[in-house]
Amino acid sequence: MRIDFLGVEAFLSIAERGSFQRAATHLNLSQTALSHRIRKLEADLGVKLFMRTTRQVSLTPAGAELLPKARAMLENLTESYEALRAQGRERQERLSIGCLPTIATYYLPSLLKEFSRRLPDISVRVHDNSANEIAALVEKGEAEFGITVLSASRWDLEMKPLMKERYVLLCPADHPLAAKNFVSWSDFEGAPLVRISPQTANRAIIDEALGSRREFMQWRYEVQHIATAVRLVLERVALTVAPRLAVDVSITPGIAALPIRNPTITRTLGLVSKRGYPFSAAGEIMLDIVIQKFRDADDGDG
Repeated sequence: MRIDFLGVEAFLSIAERGSFQRAATHLNLSQTALSHRIRKLEADLGVKLFMRTTRQVSLTPAGAELLPKARAMLENLTESYEALRAQGRERQERLSIGCLPTIATYYLPSLLKEFSRRLPDISVRVHDNSANEIAALVEKGEAEFGITVLSASRWDLEMKPLMKERYVLLCPADHPLAAKNFVSWSDFEGAPLVRISPQTANRAIIDEALGSRREFMQWRYEVQHIATAVRLVLERVALTVAPRLAVDVSITPGIAALPIRNPTITRTLGLVSKRGYPFSAAGEIMLDIVIQKFRDADDGDG
């Protein structure tokens, strides 16, 4: 059933002002147009809403019954409309994205700096969460897209690969292995190692790639975050295996990052977004910046 909102608006304006003339002035209508709206509403409802004489306008019993319901209906509609407008303004003024902590540490400062240069009035909220949490945020529409590890495809999410990232061994810069160009897993099989919680994508990737061989490694410590593992390496407590972007060795004195072979392990980094969900103008610009940044990094990595 189609609701005649223009007729309801006209009805309320007349009822609240007690005059067709004052109501027409308020709505910026001619009295003829206002009368037409009321006749149309009455015909649609099948009842008379006003008793009109040369001196006054009064509500019929049906009009008196409709008045509080019509007023409540338009108030609810106005509140809902304003709430949607506020959401639209917020969407235009703020961008929300997801980003893995390891990627955020390495890439985010330059990404946000470039974004701020292009759109200085847009604020950005970054959900630096796990891969599973980022997927959930994108699915619920709380993040426009996520920069994350790509895994099995889901019907409701679009996935765009950006680059493959190698896993490296992190060790103190003066460790005997630090002089090598690369290491094999057998080179540090007996060394104390710290690994990340099994709830993370990094742990799952390493465990799957190593297979039964992982049981021969000396996993002495387990932590929740790669930053903690890096600190343990710096303090010479243990070595760790981490994505190459987990630490920038050029600005982290005292640590070395060595490519690992036999087997070489990589993860695919990419963008995840909600299928069929349009990006905001700010989101499109951030996407362009992210894609270019990763393309440059991939070229520089050879």
